[in-house]
Amino acid sequence: MTPQQRLADAFVALADSTADGPLDVPATLSVLADRAPALLGARTATVVFAPEGYEAAHVVGSDPQVSHLEHEAARRREGPGHDCHQADGPWTHAALTGRPAGQRWPHYTPEALRLGYTRVVALPLRERTGTNGALVLLSDTRRPFSPDTLVLGRSIAEFTAGLLERAREADRSRTLTAQLEQALTSRVLIEQAKGVLATRRAVTPDRAFDLLRRHARSRQRPLRDVAREVVEGHGDPDLTDPAP
Repeated sequence: MTPQQRLADAFVALADSTADGPLDVPATLSVLADRAPALLGARTATVVFAPEGYEAAHVVGSDPQVSHLEHEAARRREGPGHDCHQADGPWTHAALTGRPAGQRWPHYTPEALRLGYTRVVALPLRERTGTNGALVLLSDTRRPFSPDTLVLGRSIAEFTAGLLERAREADRSRTLTAQLEQALTSRVLIEQAKGVLATRRAVTPDRAFDLLRRHARSRQRPLRDVAREVVEGHGDPDLTDPAP
């Protein structure tokens, strides 16, 4: 497979991961982490995704040891991925063998070196509202990542972030639609139950609703469930039978 084919295949796989059904964040991040090393000339790739409102960061990597490294870095709020996320900059690119990296990331750097990595780059997962994580690439060579590679990596990272943002918006839209449909169904049931009670108890619709609500509260049951039973003809006789 040519580099162009690998790149096209990666974009298709990323798009497919958010195409149908509810959002599966780890699945989309896994596609990015698995495809990035071959596309960008890294030994491993890890994605750290922590949008506002998430209790903990999603950390998904192509190597279990590096995933653990990045998870600990996220927990300690240290490391290139954390810095890239917080700084909202273009990228973080550094050699791990020099003193600056050790001073900047005192826990991350020695562990990365122990695993055999000598260079790191972190690319932002940038959405319209800001940066929500980073794609972290680790290499075991001293040669820096080329500018073209960094630009390509940033494009892939931002493409993934955009997919996740749109998928979350679609999820929120589906949730809101379901809630509105449920509310409408409940309203229809309650109106029908009011009509049944008003007829059987010979009261006004407002009085029927008051009886329905009081009964549901006294039994600690959802109003919708009580209304459905009345409409279906098996409501509590204490509620449905005419007063003596």
